[in-house]
Amino acid sequence: MPAIFRIGRMKENCGASVVRVMTALRAKHANGENTTFGVDGMKGEVVDMKTLGLFEPLEVKTQTIKTSVEAAAMLLRIDDVVSGITRKQDPASGPVQHDDDD
Repeated sequence: MPAIFRIGRMKENCGASVVRVMTALRAKHANGENTTFGVDGMKGEVVDMKTLGLFEPLEVKTQTIKTSVEAAAMLLRIDDVVSGITRKQDPASGPVQHDDDD
């Protein structure tokens, strides 16, 4: 789910006007100076998250990257297994060659 969709959904849930709040937030971020501004989930307003004491710690970002890498590695392993099964079952590809360097 895209981040913009999630933010819009959160704003709708807290009773905010999604278009108005999103426009205000993008205007704050546009010049690059107000990067700590976000949406207050309780009031549905654009506020400086730093003044509320809300930060996304490095640990959260680090864990997100680790989880993403693990998921990608798992998908690649599954792809290798499926590709191997397909090669073994495909009679057009001929016999499967194994390297026996023992």
